[in-house]
Amino acid sequence: MRKYRIAFLSAFICTVSLFANAQSNDQSYKNPSLSIEERVNDLLKQLSLEEKISLLGYQSKSVQRLGIPAYNWWNEGLHGVARAGSATVFPQAIGMAATFNDVLLNECANAISTEARAKYNLAVANNRRLQYMGLTFWSPNINIFRDPRWGRGQETYGEDPFLTATMGTAFIKGIQGNDSLHLKASACAKHFAVHSGPESERHAFNALVSENDLRQTYLYAFKKLADAGVESIMCAYNRVNGEACCTSNTLLHSILHDEWKFKGHVVTDCGALDDIYARHKMYNNNVEVAAAAIKAGVDLDCSDLLQDNVMKAVQQKLLSERDINDALAATLRTQMKLGFYDDKNSSPYAGYNEDSVANDYHIMLARKIAGQSMVLLKNDKNILPLDKNKFGAYMVIGPNAASLDALLGNYHGVSKHTVNFVEGIVNAVGPGARVEYDMGCDYKDTVHFGGIWAASNADITIAVIGFTPVYEGEEGDAFLAEGGGDRKSIRLPASHIAFMKALRKGTKTPIVAVITSGSAVDISTIQQYADAIILAWYPGEQGGNALADILFGKVSPSGHLPVTFYNSLSDLPAYNNYAMKGRTYRYFTGNVQYPFGFGMSYTNFNYDWKTKPVVTKDSIFFSLKIKNTGTFNGDDVPQVYIHYPKGEYMPCKELKNFKRVTLSANEEKIVSFSIPVSELKKWDATKRDWKLYPGEYKIVVGENANDEKLAVPVLFKSKM
Repeated sequence: MRKYRIAFLSAFICTVSLFANAQSNDQSYKNPSLSIEERVNDLLKQLSLEEKISLLGYQSKSVQRLGIPAYNWWNEGLHGVARAGSATVFPQAIGMAATFNDVLLNECANAISTEARAKYNLAVANNRRLQYMGLTFWSPNINIFRDPRWGRGQETYGEDPFLTATMGTAFIKGIQGNDSLHLKASACAKHFAVHSGPESERHAFNALVSENDLRQTYLYAFKKLADAGVESIMCAYNRVNGEACCTSNTLLHSILHDEWKFKGHVVTDCGALDDIYARHKMYNNNVEVAAAAIKAGVDLDCSDLLQDNVMKAVQQKLLSERDINDALAATLRTQMKLGFYDDKNSSPYAGYNEDSVANDYHIMLARKIAGQSMVLLKNDKNILPLDKNKFGAYMVIGPNAASLDALLGNYHGVSKHTVNFVEGIVNAVGPGARVEYDMGCDYKDTVHFGGIWAASNADITIAVIGFTPVYEGEEGDAFLAEGGGDRKSIRLPASHIAFMKALRKGTKTPIVAVITSGSAVDISTIQQYADAIILAWYPGEQGGNALADILFGKVSPSGHLPVTFYNSLSDLPAYNNYAMKGRTYRYFTGNVQYPFGFGMSYTNFNYDWKTKPVVTKDSIFFSLKIKNTGTFNGDDVPQVYIHYPKGEYMPCKELKNFKRVTLSANEEKIVSFSIPVSELKKWDATKRDWKLYPGEYKIVVGENANDEKLAVPVLFKSKM
C-alpha cells in the first residue's frame, strides 16, 4: 500500500511541477525582465490562429483565457486629446507650425500624452475600454499642404518638408516620451503617402507623381519621423502611381520596410482596405485585399476587413500563419512598450490622475503657444498694440468673435477653460472699460448687418471674421464646405467682405480685423477696410486670452506663415495635379500676397554675420549677431534658406534651418546654425539615389522666404 502511495505522491508532484512550469511559461509574455521580442514570441506561441486574427483590427478582441482585455486602438491627439471629453485644447496644427517653435511644440505634446495617460488610467480603473480613451494616437498629420484648397491642410504643419519634419519630430517625441523602456503613448505619422486632396475624391483618387517629387517632397518628413522612432505609420486612402497605398509594394514593402528599416507598426486609414476593392477596384474581392495588405506590410486595420477575411485568405493559401505572426508581432511590440502586459503599478505613468488633465500648467502652455501662433499681417501707423489708457470703449464684433468652433478647429477635445475672443478682451480691459459685442453678420447675408452703429460709438472695433471647421475640413465633417470638405476659393465669405466694407463706411475709428482660418486667405478683399490684420488660425481654448495679449502688447506678435498666401488660385496648377512645379514657395516664381515665413512684430531686428559660412565635407557652419533694435521685447525667427542652381525638379529655394530667439529691447545675441551637406542632396531618378549636384548655391538668412538680410554663395564643384 505504501508503495502505491509513494508512486501516487511522485506522480502528483510531477504533475504539479509540470503544471507550475506550464504556468510559468504561460506568463512569460508578462515578464518585464525578458526582452520585448521574447515576450512577443511567447505570446504568439500561445495564441490560436483565430485569436491572432481577432487582434488584427482596431477593435481588438479580448482573449479571456490569457487575461488579455479588449482594446480600441483608435485615438486622436492632433492638438490635444480629442473626442474624449475634458482635455486641454491647443491651437490647431497649422497654428502650432506658425510658431516655428519646435521646443514649445514638444512641451505641448508632452502635456497631451500626460493627459492621455491620466484619462487612460481613469478609464481602465472603471473597466472602460473605449474608443478615444487609449494610448495609441493617430497623430500627427505630416502630409505636405501643397494647395490652399485642401480642407484638411489645417491639420498639417504647412507646405514645407523641413518645417513639417522638424515640428513633426518634436511632436512625436513629446507624445512618446523619453523613457528608453516605456512608451508614454504611441504616435502615428499619417497619411502615407502623397495625400492632400481633393477630399471628395480621396477614396478613389490616383496621385501621379515623379520619383523626384515623391522623394524630395512627399516622403521627406515621413523618413525623418521614421528615423526619429515614430511608433506607427498610417497608410492613406488614395493610390500613388496606380498602387493603392495600403497594399503598395513600393511604399510599404520596398521603401518603408526594406529601405528605411521601419521598426514600428503600420495601420490603415479607416476603411481604406474596403476602398481598395469597392472603389479602386484593384482586386476581385476583400479576401484578396486582406492578403495583399498583410503581404505588403499592413499590421493593423481601422475596419473589420482583416478580422473578417484573413482566415479565408489562409484557407485559400493566400496567406500563411507566419504572415499573420509577422503582422501581429508589430502591434504586440507596441503594446509591450506601452506596458499593457505589465503590472499597472510598475508603470512610470501609473500616478497620472485627474489633476494631470487641464491643469494650470497646461492652460499656460495653451495660451503661450496660441500667442506665438498668431501672425500680424498689417499694422498701419502702428495702431497696435492698443494703449488701454487711450481706448476706453471697445466694440468686439463679427460672426467668429464668440464662436467655439473658430477656436477649436477639427479633431479637438473639450475644455471648461475655453476663452473666446470677446471674453479675452473683456478679461484684459477689466470692468473699468466699456466692451460691447455683436455678431455683426452671418455666412450668407450680404445686405443686413448688426452692430455698425454701436461700432461708430466705440473708440476701436475688433472684427473677428473668417472660417470655421464646418466650412473647411475633412470630408463629411466640414458639412458646409463647397468642395466636400475643401474650399473652392481662398476668398473670405462674401458676407464677411460686405460686412467689413459696411463697417468701414459706418465707422470713423480704427478697425482691427482678426481672421480665423486653417489655410491661406485672400487678404486683399478686406485689407483696405482694416487698420490692422491678425491671422489667428484656430487658436485653441486660450485663443481669446492670447489675442488680448497681442492686442494690448503683453506679447509681441511672432507667428510666421507656414504656407504661401497667393494672389489667386488661377496662379496655381489644377488641384488634382500632384506635380510640385509651380506649387509652394519652393517651386512658385510668381508674385504673392504674403510669402512663406512672413510675420510682423512690434519691434525690429537687425542681422549681421558673426562668422560667415564655413563648408566642411559634412556640414555648413555659421553664426549670426541678432539685435532687437526696437522698443518692445519680442521673439524673432531667423530663417535659413538654400537657393539652388537651376535644374529639372530642383527647387528654387528651401528652408533648412530656423531658430526662435527671445530678445529684450536693444538686446543682442549670438545664434549659431549648422546644415548637413546631405540636406542639399537631391534625388537622381536615373541612379535612384541621392546626390549633391554641382553648381553655385546660396545661403540666405531672412525673416521670410522672400527676404534676404544676409546672403553668401557656396560653390560645389563635383557630385557627392
